[in-house]
Amino acid sequence: MVQILNDIYDDLKQASVTNILMFLLFSILLTIIISSQNFFFQRIIENGISKKDIIAEKTITVIDTKRTEQHKKDVAMNIEPILIPAEDDFIKVNLDTLENSIVQIRHKKVEPTIKRAELGMLFDIAAQYKKDYLSNYLLNVSDANLQKIFDKSKLTLTTVLNRGITESEYENSDIEKIIFRCIPPNTPRNQANVVTAILKEIIAPNLVVDELATEISRKNAQNAVKPYEVVFHKGDKIVFEGEPVTKLKKDALREAGYNVLEINFLGILGIFSIVVFSTLIFIQYEKNFERVFFEPHHLTITGFLSLVIALIAVAMPTGFSPNILPIPAYIIILSIFTNARIAFFATTLLLGVLIVGLHYSIEFVTTVLLMNTFSMICISKLKFSRRFDLILTGLKISVAGVLIVSAIYFLEKFMIDIDNALILRDVVMIFLNGILSGIIALGTLPILESTFGIITPYGLAELADHNQPLLKRLQFEAPGTYHHSLMVSNLAEAAAEAIGANPILARVGAFYHDIGKLKRPLFFVENQSYFGIENPHTKLNPRLSKMVITAHPKDGVELAKEYHLPAIISNFMLQHHGEGLASYFYNQAIAEEGIENVKEEQFRYTGPKPNMKETAILMIADAVESAVRSLKNPTNEEIEEIIAKIIKERLNDGQLSDAPITLKDLKIISTTFSRILRGMQHQRIKYHQDMVKEFDKNSQTTSINPTFDKDLEDKIKQLEQNKNEQQNN
Repeated sequence: MVQILNDIYDDLKQASVTNILMFLLFSILLTIIISSQNFFFQRIIENGISKKDIIAEKTITVIDTKRTEQHKKDVAMNIEPILIPAEDDFIKVNLDTLENSIVQIRHKKVEPTIKRAELGMLFDIAAQYKKDYLSNYLLNVSDANLQKIFDKSKLTLTTVLNRGITESEYENSDIEKIIFRCIPPNTPRNQANVVTAILKEIIAPNLVVDELATEISRKNAQNAVKPYEVVFHKGDKIVFEGEPVTKLKKDALREAGYNVLEINFLGILGIFSIVVFSTLIFIQYEKNFERVFFEPHHLTITGFLSLVIALIAVAMPTGFSPNILPIPAYIIILSIFTNARIAFFATTLLLGVLIVGLHYSIEFVTTVLLMNTFSMICISKLKFSRRFDLILTGLKISVAGVLIVSAIYFLEKFMIDIDNALILRDVVMIFLNGILSGIIALGTLPILESTFGIITPYGLAELADHNQPLLKRLQFEAPGTYHHSLMVSNLAEAAAEAIGANPILARVGAFYHDIGKLKRPLFFVENQSYFGIENPHTKLNPRLSKMVITAHPKDGVELAKEYHLPAIISNFMLQHHGEGLASYFYNQAIAEEGIENVKEEQFRYTGPKPNMKETAILMIADAVESAVRSLKNPTNEEIEEIIAKIIKERLNDGQLSDAPITLKDLKIISTTFSRILRGMQHQRIKYHQDMVKEFDKNSQTTSINPTFDKDLEDKIKQLEQNKNEQQNN
């Protein structure tokens, strides 16, 4: 935590004034939006007292929660505990033990006074005269009558246990009455008293409270209570001026469209602090883990989308289901402009801020977090080949949302009774949310791309269409350059995919990297042979030729601005030569002027050097394709040597020093280029050699149409004869 705070402090020290102002502006705007719902409450109510009369503009039905809750408590208190039988065999065993003890004492060969004392010790009777009476009776009664007493005791005990004894009955000294009522009829009074004393000594409660069943019974009784409703008809006064605003009146004001969450300066300061902290955490995350997106355009669009979502959340009517809040659209759009990880992280932080400011329920928060996780997985699998796939992604998110909301409600419905209409409403809302989010993302992507100047994979796919105006011009005005760009794009795309860079961006950047040659297409050798013209550089001095050649990156940027291409495509135009040396004209100038009169810096491109993996790949691919094309039927070894030589030259010249590319990446790029170029440079079969002999052979073995074969043979012979005549001439 301390390290994070130190990093934040260091970033603030290094940040420009503009960045700090933008950061503060975003934090203040988001705080104002989230806190705005509380301002109106403070204007109509102060210190819990209404400052004016507020009249209902429609009929409002409000539940009096205070009376309803009190009634529920009363109903729950009146529910009798649910009792279940406990194990009672030990009570019967205790009766048998007591019987054996009495019989043994009666048969002892001791004085009667000792027997009476021992019999008295078997019973816990407070009154001494009762204890003496019972001891004398048990000592002097005949064996037959004693057996009758214990037989009746067992019958009575069975009746009592079948009836059941509760804890309260046992504790409230009602046990004697219960035993006495259960004694068999026609039992003499003295025997009934002895049976009661015996059973009272061994009997215990055999009914216990089932806490769970009792609690469920009370919950069901509470849920069955109909809420007390208070109706304010249209034109009725909800609150009077000077009246204390109770919870019931606050609920009525909320239904009327007022927000009743009161917040003071400290509350606003708390929201502002959370917004600032969350924003700083997001910036630190991008800086440390997603550095490629740590730049103003991406931060700006993230902040803009966050403000829009917060504004929608605050503007939603009170009582409206938050499940319709288009957070899936937020994560879809942000994933396309950045990546799924950044979108999920930003959504989680924004949700945390909204929870604090808008008091969302735990059910909604759980739903959103699970949906965001699912959305991140879905979006990461998009191939960005068709924009309509966004609708399908929205549909998948809808289905996932329905399953999540249903699962949460099913779990809650198991514990408490929930209105089915509420479940249906939220399920429909979450289903519509996913589909609408896909539609929103589909409709707003082109607008956001144009507004923030960020190219998305969908925009790249559109730029890759060869019917784009600049590419059409390149086809007709500089066909050699166009063909070269196609070859380079194949190399760049394959290499980018191999090292984990953006293959679509590399391909599209390669398509457009040489569009600056459209201004002077005939000054570039690949177009001269197509148009069959003499090389104009033979009539120019090396310095002028160098100026013409090295101008095409900047000329390309001017065309890119004219045709409204994204800024990232301009990087490919400026960086594909970096600050490299125009060596041909440099050596030509040395030959004409002498090495002492020529400086290397005068013959370098203006740069900058490649600062992305994709532009570094393009620099190597551009040079490799041109070099291999200049050779006639190169061998595999020659191709590999050329690739290795160009990579080594670029490294030694420092042209790759700013690119986030490793030696391992360069090795993979070299292997990829070699594989593709071997396929491009395969040897052609010389079909014209010995064709007549081959057809003669075939005509003898497989001919099915002699006339056709003879005509074809004559034509081939005629072609061979014409070729020989041309060679002799």
